Parts: sequence; C-alpha cells; structure tokens
Amino acid sequence: MRTIENRTFKNVLIPALIAALLLILALPANAEQAREIVVGPGEEVTTITAALGLAEDGDRILVRSGTYREGEVVVDRSVTIVGEGRPVIDGEGEGGVMRVTADGVEIRGLLIRGSQSSHVRDHAALRVDGASNCLIEDNVFEDNFFGIYLARGEGCRIRGNELRATAARQSEAANGIHAWNANRIIIERNLIRGHRDGIYLEHVTGARVRDNVSEQNLRYGLHFMFSDDTHYERNTFRNNAAGVAVMFTQNVVIRDNLFIDNWGTAAYGLLIKDIRDSRIEGNIFRRNTVALHSDGADRVAIEGNLFVRNGWAVKIMASSQENVFTGNDFVDNSFDVTTNSRRNYNTFVGNFWSRYKGYDLTGDGIGDVPHRPVRLFALLVERHPSALILLRSLFVDILDVAERVIPVLTPETLVDDEPRMRGMTT
Repeated sequence: MRTIENRTFKNVLIPALIAALLLILALPANAEQAREIVVGPGEEVTTITAALGLAEDGDRILVRSGTYREGEVVVDRSVTIVGEGRPVIDGEGEGGVMRVTADGVEIRGLLIRGSQSSHVRDHAALRVDGASNCLIEDNVFEDNFFGIYLARGEGCRIRGNELRATAARQSEAANGIHAWNANRIIIERNLIRGHRDGIYLEHVTGARVRDNVSEQNLRYGLHFMFSDDTHYERNTFRNNAAGVAVMFTQNVVIRDNLFIDNWGTAAYGLLIKDIRDSRIEGNIFRRNTVALHSDGADRVAIEGNLFVRNGWAVKIMASSQENVFTGNDFVDNSFDVTTNSRRNYNTFVGNFWSRYKGYDLTGDGIGDVPHRPVRLFALLVERHPSALILLRSLFVDILDVAERVIPVLTPETLVDDEPRMRGMTT
C-alpha cells in the first residue's frame, strides 16, 4: 500500500509541484506590485502626469470624470489608462495632447480633443511613437488635427473609437487614423468622420482594417501607399470627397466592403494605381462617380462584386494588364466599362450585365452571344467630357445600336464571351 502511495506521489504530485513552481517563476517580477492609481478632482493625485510619475510598469491608472488640461501627457511606461465617465483630456490647441513611448500601453474610455493644427508639425490627439503592442480602445477624439498617429512600432490595435473633426478645408485638416512604418496593426470597428483622410497608411505591412465606417471626409475615406500584405474587409466608405485610393502596393485583399455615394468631379469609389497580385471581391459599389478606376494595376482578380447605379462602373486604363473580371454584376450604371485604348489586356468573363441584349436558347444561364460592355458614347465622353450632356438623347441610343450591330471603334478584345443571364440578386 505504501509503495503505491509513493508511486502516486512521484508520478502525480511532484510534476504538479514543478509545474506550479515554473508558473510562479514565469510571472513578471513586478506582478505582485501592480496597483491602481486613481486620478481626479478631490483625489490625492489630481493629474494624469502626476500619476505617471508614480506608476511602474503594469500599473493601472483610473481617471475620474472631469476635464484635464496638462499640456502634452507623455506615457513612458507600460501602464493601462482607463477613463471613468469619459473624462476629457484637452490640449487647448497647443501641440499634441498625449504621446505614448512605452510598449504595451492600453488607453480606454477617454475623450481627447484640441490638438493643434499646423502646416509643419504632425500634432496628434494621441501619438504612438516607436512603441509596440499598444491598445487604443473605446475613446472619442474630437476636433483634432491628427486623431491617432502611429509612427513606427508593431502589433498595435485600434478598435471601437470614434473620431470626429469639423475642418472646412483640406489645408486645415489631417488624418483620422494615420500610420507610418507601423507593422502588423489592427484597425477595427472605428467611426471616422470629417478628417482629411479617414484612414491613411504608408509603409505599413500586414495590416488588418475591418468593420470601420469612414464617411464625410474631405479627401479619401481610406488612402494607403507602399503597404503590402494588407487586408481591408467589411468597411463602409460613404460620402467622401474622393473615396478610397490604393497605390504602389502588392498582395492586397479588399473584400466585402461598401463604397457608397462618393460623388465629385474627381471622386472614385476605389482607385487602384500601380498595384499587383491582389484581390477585390464581394464588394458593393453603389452611386459613385467612378466605382473602380484602374491605372497601372496588374494581375488583380476582381470577382463577385456588385456595381449598381454608378456613373462609370469601371474605368480601366491601357496601363492595366492581366486583370480578370469574373462573376461581377453590372446593374443600371451610366457606363459599365470605359477605357482609353482600343487594345485590351484584361479578361472579362462570366459577368452579369443589365444592358445585355442577348439570349440564352440553350438554357444554361449563359448568353449565347458575347457582350461588348464599352459603349461608343463612352469613348466620345473620354475625349470630349462636355458631350456627357447628350447622355439621355436619341442620338446616343442610335450610336449604341449602330456599334452593337457593327462594332468598329470600341475595343475589339474587350468582350465578355460568357455573360450570365442572371445576377447575384435575381
């Protein structure tokens, strides 16, 4: 009996004790010292700056309701700052408001306002400078130059924030969420309104931008350059001056987004310029001046998108090559496709066209005659924009019939040989 008990002790209890000891040793050295520092009117500590002077890595700073005017607050240690009752951190229009320089900082529940406008300095409500693994969550940013500015660093998460600005001109505004040389970041469930660009990324790799609403911004809802291996999913870009611009980038996935009501003389739902090896799929483009403008884009798969009631659904320049449009719906657009060349280096196959006049005698759901989506009148408008005034005229209807019967000017190879008879929603 005693032998069995000894074996049980050796085989079960000793490994359990060793595991518990290793867990204790793995805890941070300051784990037992972590504490909460309370800041507020009537408290022993009345400013956030003073609390940071007392704090150690791992501490929690609870900020009571009130208004705090402290100049720029520098967070130089790994702490969690939590607002109670949405305390206001007011920069009073003098420089930046908060700056994070330590790794692992978490900031929640604050209202941050009043960063200074400047033509020479990037003043931000919250600037993360060279720090990694930060969390910026459930804050309100109001009337700032830059809202959130990430400069260098990795692994930061920006989620559930609201950023509002009211500048009337681009020269007076900066971006809502701005990231430069900041990799593996997550930007999700934010509302950005009234900034220059809602979200701006430059030299960012491995970003995930999802479930955001970016609307009524003075330039782009989203603007990024030199930012490879990024995913943009389930965002809404609505009523921005110029929509979304994707430039000088590769390996991008743009999936299940809404591009809505981006109207203006130079407005796009989505502009892709000098990108390659990417995917644009499952998006809805509705009521944009130009839904998708492609300039210098190569090897991009455009699949399963809905283009409905746009001015131009697709403008594809001769500089764009080896792109494949398949499984898309083109419904009630003024112009489905236009180009600046009679030569075509892209593939259109298996799309639905509401303008298609063909038939399906075989009953397989595929039109028996090819569809030419480029209208002769679209080519005339490209060369003479003022001709657009004739869009609803009998003259244009005659042009369309003539070009359909004897196509002589529209691109010979820009043809959908397998047009679908039914759209995704029919």
